[in-house]
Amino acid sequence: MEDDDYANDVLVSADWVEARLDEFRSDDADLRLIEVDVDTEAYEAEHAPGAVGFNWETQLQDQTRRDVLDKEAFEDLLGSHGIDDDSTVVLYGDNSNWFAAYAYWQFTYYGHDDVRLLDGGREYWVENGYPTTDEVPAYPEVEYEAGGPRESVRAYREDVENAIERGVPLVDVRSPEEYRGDILAPPGLQETAQRGGHIPGAKNISWAAVTDDDGTFKSRAELEELYAAEGIDGDETTVAYCRIGERSSVAWFALHELLGYEDAVNYDGSWTEWGNLVNAPVEKGEAESDAS
Repeated sequence: MEDDDYANDVLVSADWVEARLDEFRSDDADLRLIEVDVDTEAYEAEHAPGAVGFNWETQLQDQTRRDVLDKEAFEDLLGSHGIDDDSTVVLYGDNSNWFAAYAYWQFTYYGHDDVRLLDGGREYWVENGYPTTDEVPAYPEVEYEAGGPRESVRAYREDVENAIERGVPLVDVRSPEEYRGDILAPPGLQETAQRGGHIPGAKNISWAAVTDDDGTFKSRAELEELYAAEGIDGDETTVAYCRIGERSSVAWFALHELLGYEDAVNYDGSWTEWGNLVNAPVEKGEAESDAS
């Protein structure tokens, strides 16, 4: 495990995972590997041996309300895949861990302390020739008892309204084009808001700014410098948001887990909620940061 002097020991390298593949494939629940994607087509084609595949849209989201799973559904999902509340869970996924970071945040929300991210995600694993398979593992069901919810890692609409009023740092991790209001979603993805722009006062620090070209996270010193340039140093609450809460989970992970900024929160309602609210304040125009 390589922590690069991060605040918390929450990243594992591809080498670390490869060395433990036999343990991940064991029926014993001590170690579990989970690939989290927006769909499971890539997982079905190939994935790390022993990895369970979670579909972010259909398995990690409530299918009636736009919300995270409730506690009982979260417990049922994990227990049905051989994961108990003492398991060491390693998450990885597509788009440099967009959806894996969201799952990490949801695990944290429900009090699962021993959870890690595979640095670099699915692309790093596949492109660097680590072993893959199309075999889907089946593990014995176990009982899972969730904790929480830990509301201290989550922001709601009211929290954002209070942040605007108090001048609390808001980090918009979307592209500059989304931030300015030129577009409503990344190219090829569903438009989920009625109007474009950003929350007043938000700094535009892209989620991609926290990772290197290979998808691995930048060093702690580089992350500190990135956010400090916008006046964010962990001394007060910092609210991260994007379009649907997955890219902001990457920023939340960097702030809360790697830098140890305990008051960093993820606004998972993000622009899909804010951009559809009646009479909510919205700003348009140039990005306030060039750190994107």
